[in-house]
Amino acid sequence: MAQQIGDRSQALNPALESMTLLVAAVIVHDKATNRVVLLQRSENAKFAQGLWDLPVGKSEPGEPITETAVRELYEETGLTVKPESLKVAHIIHGAWGVEAPNGFLTVVFAAHDWTGEPENREPGKHSRVCWVDTEAIPEAFVDTTAQALTQYLSGAQEVSLDGWQ
Repeated sequence: MAQQIGDRSQALNPALESMTLLVAAVIVHDKATNRVVLLQRSENAKFAQGLWDLPVGKSEPGEPITETAVRELYEETGLTVKPESLKVAHIIHGAWGVEAPNGFLTVVFAAHDWTGEPENREPGKHSRVCWVDTEAIPEAFVDTTAQALTQYLSGAQEVSLDGWQ
């Protein structure tokens, strides 16, 4: 007897342990001033202590990736974007990562329309959240998202592979 399509609990349980972690990142780009919103991870962060990064976070089970991007951006910076205004800017596929022994896939979105002003809404994780001129991106940046940001700013849309050598 075939499984019902609506019965996801039976269909997905065996695959969950081998699943790749799904992550969303957002490049909020003010084209008029050529600035982007960045955050600096605190010394207490689980990952990349002291480094700069994009607003980024893990997808919740059953959550569409665009909703992950919207939720994480708001949770970290207080900025609000509509899911339909997000444009895919880059894809990162990592072979392994923090909390992702089976790899991770990060969908990096660009947002040009938002409401609110950037603020540090997670001071335990981040020491700063601010606008940064695209000509002054800090060098101490998380490698994978730095590459995605550089590719986006140069007009390229690509897929980055990390740790697959």
